[in-house]
Amino acid sequence: MIEYFNETMPVAESELNYSTPFELLVAVILSAQCTDKRINQITPALFEKYPDAQKMSEAGEEDIFGFIRSVSYPNNKAKHLVGMAKMLVEKYGGEVPSTGEELEKLPGVGRKTANVIQAVIFQKAKMAVDTHVFRVSHRIGLVSSKCTTPLAVEKSLTKNIPLDIIPLAHHWLILHGRYVCKSRNPQCEKCGLQSICKHFSEKALQM
Repeated sequence: MIEYFNETMPVAESELNYSTPFELLVAVILSAQCTDKRINQITPALFEKYPDAQKMSEAGEEDIFGFIRSVSYPNNKAKHLVGMAKMLVEKYGGEVPSTGEELEKLPGVGRKTANVIQAVIFQKAKMAVDTHVFRVSHRIGLVSSKCTTPLAVEKSLTKNIPLDIIPLAHHWLILHGRYVCKSRNPQCEKCGLQSICKHFSEKALQM
């Protein structure tokens, strides 16, 4: 798997548009149960109005809602963004912290979001397990069927993937799941991982 992606996808990055750690944090919070494409459509105006934690901390929830009304759960996310920005200003001088423990204290930030920030911004060996990573890992056979939770998948992947490439592998699995190993119609005929894929082998036996 590593050899294949190193060759075919040597550069793999987040598809969320951002220019600062704060902007990525906002975008990842907004992206929960929503597509990156949709988030990238609404964040330019949001970031222009609220470019940093200080500006966003001074906003009202209704102000943020006006910019994000088209995303999933806009009321909750507006509340989280304002609360997150205020905590950044009050506790961290407006800067995004680098540890999972600190990040998970922020409103709207769970383990997955914290891992994304640590991996993308701080290049830490953290594997964020979203629906794509969870699905692809099981389909290919990278993790045991006993790994029934995102945390179990995360631990299994980080145990078996070299630490220095985990931030890159995170994007490999997401992008592979988004464009090839899709949820409903996996494009197995286009996949270069057929020789090692558990799902493909089982499908071949049934034919």
